[in-house]
Amino acid sequence: MASVTLPRPIYVVSDGTGDTAEKVVRAALHQFNGYLVHMQVFPNVTEREQLERLIRQAANERALVATTLVRPDMRNAALEFAQQHRVRIVELLGHLLTQMTLFLDTDPEGVPGRMHQADERYFERVEAVEFTVKADDGKEPRLMKQADILLLGVSRTSKTPLSVFLAHKGYKVSNVPIVLDRPLPDIVHEVDQNRVYALTIDPESLRHIRYQRMETMRMPGRTNYSDMDYILAELEWAEDQFRKNPAWPVIDVTRKAVEETAAIILKIMGERGLTYDSRESGQL
Repeated sequence: MASVTLPRPIYVVSDGTGDTAEKVVRAALHQFNGYLVHMQVFPNVTEREQLERLIRQAANERALVATTLVRPDMRNAALEFAQQHRVRIVELLGHLLTQMTLFLDTDPEGVPGRMHQADERYFERVEAVEFTVKADDGKEPRLMKQADILLLGVSRTSKTPLSVFLAHKGYKVSNVPIVLDRPLPDIVHEVDQNRVYALTIDPESLRHIRYQRMETMRMPGRTNYSDMDYILAELEWAEDQFRKNPAWPVIDVTRKAVEETAAIILKIMGERGLTYDSRESGQL
C-alpha cells in the first residue's frame, strides 16, 4: 500500500491581520514545485499566552512558524518559545525594523495594526474602489475625466480585475471596451492622454479565455465571440485605434497576472509624474 504524504504545516502568526505575512510566505512557496503545504494564519496575536500556545501547537505538528510581530517584547518571546519548544521560526519583520531603526535613527512605535487604520488614505482607497465600480465597462462616461487611469481594450483583456487592483492602491480607474467597428466615445480623446493605457493580447490566448467564458456562462456555440476570424478583426480594429493615438502605451497582457500589468502601468505613471505617495493597501 502506497504511503500517504501529508501536507507540511506552516503557521503564519501576526499581531495584525496577517495579510502581509501570508503574501510573503506564498510568494516564497511559488519558488518550490510539487510542495504540499497547509498554511494557517493566526491574526491578532498580542499576548504571550497566545503566542506560547501557538508555538507549542506548532511543535506538536512540526510546523514552520512565520511571524510579523511589531512589538519587541513579542518578537523576543516568539524566539524564546521557539527555542524552548525546538520550533523553526522566521521573523519577517524584525530584521527590517532593526535596520530601519538604525537608518532613521529613531525607535519604532511598536503599535500593531497601523496599516489597518481607518485614516485619510484608507478612505481615499475606499472612494477609489467605489468610483471604479461605477466607472466599470464605460457605464458612466462622465466619470472618465475624473479618473486617474483610463484603460482601453477588447473584451477579456482583464480590464475589470486590473481596474479593481489599481483601485485598491488608491487610484480611480475607468475602463472602456473596444468593440469591432464601433468608434470610441469622444470623451476618451478629451481626457488627459497621459492617463490612457491600451491593453492588447495574443489572439490564441484570447480565444481560449473567451471559450472558457462561454463554457462558464453557457453561451450558445453559434456566437462569434470566440471565433478566431472575428477575434483577429477585433484586435486589428483595436490596434488601429492605438496607432492613431501614440501617447497611449500599449501593454500586452498575454499570460500576465494583473499585478504585473499594474506594475507596468504604475512605472509609466511614475515616469510621467502621475503616481501618488505610497497608498498600498497591504496590511501586517
